[in-house]
Amino acid sequence: MKTCAIVPSHNHWQAIGTVVARLRRMDLPVFVIDDGSAEPAATVIAALHDPLGGAVVRRLAINQGKGAAVVEGFRLAWEAGFTHALQVDADGQHDLDALPALLARAAERPDALVSGQPLYDASIPVGRKIGRWITHVWVWIETVSLRITDSMCGFRVYPLAAVRSLLSEETVGRRMDFDTEIMVRLFWRGTAVEMVPVKVIYPPGNSSNFDLLRDNWRISKMHARLVFAMLRRLVGPPRASRHWAAMAERGAYWGLRFCAAAYLLLGRRGCRVVLAPVALYFFLFGGEQRRASRLFLGRALNRPPSLAEGYRHFFSFASRALDSFIAWTGGIAQDAVRAADPEALAAFCADPRGAVLVVAHLGNVDLARALLDEKTRARLTVLVHTRHAVNYNRMLREFRPDAAMNLIQVTEIGPETAIDLKDRVERGEWVVIAGDRTPVRSRGRVSRVPFLGAEAAFSHGPWVLAAVLGCPLRLLFCLREGAGWRLTLEPFAEQVVLPRRDRDAALRGYAAAYAARLEDFARRAPFQWYNFFDFWAGEGAP
Repeated sequence: MKTCAIVPSHNHWQAIGTVVARLRRMDLPVFVIDDGSAEPAATVIAALHDPLGGAVVRRLAINQGKGAAVVEGFRLAWEAGFTHALQVDADGQHDLDALPALLARAAERPDALVSGQPLYDASIPVGRKIGRWITHVWVWIETVSLRITDSMCGFRVYPLAAVRSLLSEETVGRRMDFDTEIMVRLFWRGTAVEMVPVKVIYPPGNSSNFDLLRDNWRISKMHARLVFAMLRRLVGPPRASRHWAAMAERGAYWGLRFCAAAYLLLGRRGCRVVLAPVALYFFLFGGEQRRASRLFLGRALNRPPSLAEGYRHFFSFASRALDSFIAWTGGIAQDAVRAADPEALAAFCADPRGAVLVVAHLGNVDLARALLDEKTRARLTVLVHTRHAVNYNRMLREFRPDAAMNLIQVTEIGPETAIDLKDRVERGEWVVIAGDRTPVRSRGRVSRVPFLGAEAAFSHGPWVLAAVLGCPLRLLFCLREGAGWRLTLEPFAEQVVLPRRDRDAALRGYAAAYAARLEDFARRAPFQWYNFFDFWAGEGAP
């Protein structure tokens, strides 16, 4: 960290010298921004200019507002190579004895916005106190969170990289609406907010630049902007997403343990009641996932989905995870899964040959795996990439250790893995691979084929794997229907042939045929689609 201080001032001159001196004694370089002050403040502030002593004064000839002054300070700070900037008011309201605690928290959380949590004494004007509480309530609505306990305190440490990215892409209020708006918008963009208690006083003779009518009107407009921006975030157009494997797992380990405990205590119905607000939280805060859901549902339903349908999609995913957990812990009977074609399924299980089974993140194949008898389950080898589900798999292993049996963690299939899989298939095992995820590495091994009205990238992996292993390939789906699940096993290719001369065309043909089958099942059960990223964006990346 390389931290400086920014002190904006408009006509505050009585305490600013003491503030700057205290900051310099703590070895903090200081940028003082004179926001068009009149005399005698202009002369007093100008006299603080001492670049060799670590204090730089920059004067704005015309008063532009507190926010504009702080933004000018940001510009000077990042041009000078600082990574963090401490904002301090010039009127002496802030207790600088709290500065070490503020900087220590910033050192612990360098990517966070660390802000003072004001502790006022009796000197705070009643009108100001009421106004602050009104803003607190609006901020809680705008962020759908109680995490920001005070958005108006001007004593805070900014991570300049996040600030620079925000200000290059969005407009933030430049006057008394600045402190709140920049905090809310940084929060929306994923910047954590840390609050540190700070004493704040209103010194005798202190003058305020707050214009009762104009600034309250600006703040009201700001809250209107933020509320409408929040609504646009909920229903706004889809944006390009990251590759699916780069998306971190959402949901902490202890949160998952809590849901598991709720199931053990309350049963499935009671746990679903507990999951409802949890799913709502992730629906409101998962902007990228919510946009991806809206894009998919719009294509699958042939119309824009409602907010209720968007939430239903998220709740369906939470219910899927719950059902898998229940199945692995013995809470679902084997006959809950019904075969679409029992005779075909029985014939497949009786066939001693190995095979490649292509599955998708549609429905709940993992539940079907959990309900298999041990002998049949032993024939399965599942290729997985679990970095985005570490906490869920950790919890599941605690309740059912054999859930991780025959799982092979892969990012790409190398020679050693291919030899191992060949041995397994020759022993009559079934290799399970997802057909709806592009490669984690070595991108370009995909074909773009039609899927729900637009071209999407599908991996070559399943078809190449089946060709290398020289075994039949089947498609496997398990969709929830009513109180149970319907398992569909479809023949796809008895032998995958990839001729050298027309290899790319053959791969594209297999990908297109698979995409057509996946589209059919996705339209049947759109709310059971669990790819929460932009499926049509390149190879899964922006």
